[in-house]
Amino acid sequence: MKTLVVAYGALTAAALLTVAVLVPTGHTVTSFMWGRSAALLASAGVLYWLTVRAAGGARWACRRVRVLTVVMPVAIVAVDLIPGVCPAWFAGLQAVCAVPLVAAAFISKG
Repeated sequence: MKTLVVAYGALTAAALLTVAVLVPTGHTVTSFMWGRSAALLASAGVLYWLTVRAAGGARWACRRVRVLTVVMPVAIVAVDLIPGVCPAWFAGLQAVCAVPLVAAAFISKG
């Protein structure tokens, strides 16, 4: 689980870095893309903290990790599917970020 959450964090950091790199090259980057990338990176930190607490035996943290790993990938993809919110490449990048969470959801439910 920790490895999957770290992978999620690394992918979200790469997404934020991609947005940051596109700004000076003249590509259109919206405030939604900045905010979304930063929020997902922050959520990775919180999810890692919860995972560490769950591994230490905190049942409340285990329940939260279980819920978040199911809800977050659905929310990530659902928001990106709203027409006109973000470009297709950004939606794809965010969907790739959610893949480790899907794997973590299967592990946490098992």
